[in-house]
Amino acid sequence: MTRVQRLLATVDLTRSYRLGSQEITALRQVNMNVLPGQFIAVVGRSGSGKTTLLNLLAGLDKPSSGQVILEEKDVAAMSEDARTRLRRTKLGFVFQSFGLLPLLSAFENVELPLRIAGVKPKEREQRAKDALQMVGLTRRSHHRPYELSGGEQQRIAIARAIVHHPSLILADEPTGELDSVNARSIFGLFKEMVRNQGISVVAATHDSTLLAMADQVLELHDGKLSTRERESHRYRD
Repeated sequence: MTRVQRLLATVDLTRSYRLGSQEITALRQVNMNVLPGQFIAVVGRSGSGKTTLLNLLAGLDKPSSGQVILEEKDVAAMSEDARTRLRRTKLGFVFQSFGLLPLLSAFENVELPLRIAGVKPKEREQRAKDALQMVGLTRRSHHRPYELSGGEQQRIAIARAIVHHPSLILADEPTGELDSVNARSIFGLFKEMVRNQGISVVAATHDSTLLAMADQVLELHDGKLSTRERESHRYRD
């Protein structure tokens, strides 16, 4: 049997901050593994450490102790330039507030990461078209964000996140601005990408109604991570 190589792992990941004379520990010895083509939901109350965890996984913050290992490389040990290249090539980001540039069309928003990376125009165009087709919004490619619904804007944001073919998408409350119908649609899209494209997704969410779509649900409480038990057989497709 072939051993499945892990994509991402954390080892005793801890992050503390100084607040005046007080030390605040946001994460406490967090250990997790993400396999290729896996959809993981991270849940927890506000202030539980979800955003801190995503920032550390992305190399946007450095741990106080412990490690983030992406494709067997220690992210914190990399130079800043190497971490920037990592984010541009291996990671995709989806945020609650969409983060689209209002003066650019949907196509131009999706194409922008490739333009920044210096990808040639013909390849940029094809990859942007492919990403828009994947999220089902080819017909809206020339619309600006204000002409799109919230669900459509988030789909454009997902297309932008996948246009450079990342290994891992990090999503911070990606359905927080959406109604339940659009939220379910977005999580369904994540599930489809995991299944068909082999992309891994780690999504921080408070939406407990959508957790059935995840392969694994991890819960943060006071900075400690645990696996949430659930009757997974009830949710099989």
